[in-house]
Amino acid sequence: MKQLLSEQDKKHLDFWDIFPKRYLIISIALAVVMLMSCKNDIEVISALTNIDTLPSQTIVNLETIYTDSAKIQLIVKSKLVKTYNHEEDPYLEFPLGIEVFFYDKTGIVESQLSAKYAIYHKNDKLWEAEDSVVVINANDEILNTEQLFWDENKKMIFTYKFVSITTTTEIIYGEGMEANENFTDWKIMNPRGTFYLEHGN
Repeated sequence: MKQLLSEQDKKHLDFWDIFPKRYLIISIALAVVMLMSCKNDIEVISALTNIDTLPSQTIVNLETIYTDSAKIQLIVKSKLVKTYNHEEDPYLEFPLGIEVFFYDKTGIVESQLSAKYAIYHKNDKLWEAEDSVVVINANDEILNTEQLFWDENKKMIFTYKFVSITTTTEIIYGEGMEANENFTDWKIMNPRGTFYLEHGN
């Protein structure tokens, strides 16, 4: 019996000689990391499958025509539109960019807007265009900025960001801008400089 116990003790000691405590600590640490990783994966999957984060409708190659008394007012085009019908703030997202064409009473394009990204807030009737925003009016005046708001209720466009407006004779730089929605009457809030263009004879 003593011999048997001695052999068991010897095996027990041999195990700890082969598998030192530091390896046991490393193994436990790895197990904890794996558990945390699994938890993070579950959280990511939950977020991806959460119905509140998914669009209620997705439209590819949208072209919408807005009319008034059978006359075209504007046309909106986008390669991809996602609709989110959240109760507090329902909105449309244009992740691949947007083009908007404004028409005058005679049916001629009066101005146009393009951007690489946009959001339309339904309740406020407020458009927000971002990233390489360009607006061109009937006078061939060109607005460039990185963010532009279009308020349908007030029928105006505005920005607080840096802007440049190119006319036939000059380029005007500044911070902030307000204009009517057709960009035919505009004002830079804080002009920073003017570059005059030279035209050949």
